[in-house]
Amino acid sequence: MLELLVALGIFSLIIVSVAWLLIHGFRYNGIIWEQLKTQSDGRRVLRETVDVVRKAEQSSIGSYPIANAGAYDLTVYSNVDSDSYREKVRLWLDGATFKRNIIKPSGNPLAYSGAGQTVEIAHDAVNIAKGEALFSYFDENYTGVEMPMVQPVDTTKIRVVRIRLELEKDPTETPVPLRVESTAQVRNLKTN
Repeated sequence: MLELLVALGIFSLIIVSVAWLLIHGFRYNGIIWEQLKTQSDGRRVLRETVDVVRKAEQSSIGSYPIANAGAYDLTVYSNVDSDSYREKVRLWLDGATFKRNIIKPSGNPLAYSGAGQTVEIAHDAVNIAKGEALFSYFDENYTGVEMPMVQPVDTTKIRVVRIRLELEKDPTETPVPLRVESTAQVRNLKTN
């Protein structure tokens, strides 16, 4: 009888240990997969944003390539759909949601009017909550070590835009927010 109790005790310890390992393994596995998804989404958003900024050029009605340059809001004219017109593209943070709005020029004479098409391109952005600028701007002397231009920025001096997006789905589970960052030189404003 004593041997049976000892065997049951050992078996119970093994079962509890295995159950604990399985529960935490599945939990951490979910966290890792969520972080990988966030990483993939961040890279996709960064690639799309950099592409829009690099292709910024004079609007179809003659406006300067950069219409607005704020810490959490950027508006440029860029040909995003490969037709003969440049669309007005606004990228901004609305709380924790990174959005893009595209307005096609229309009418005679051409004008950028109407609401355009707005899409949410990323969720769970924590830039505003952390006070971290989404967009930073640099002039033609940018070498990679300079401080960004001070807000409000003179849009005619911007040559390089740094995009820094911080994503965090659940602050209670992830150790730190995922930061994706890139710089893009506005090709049509390049002087050298």
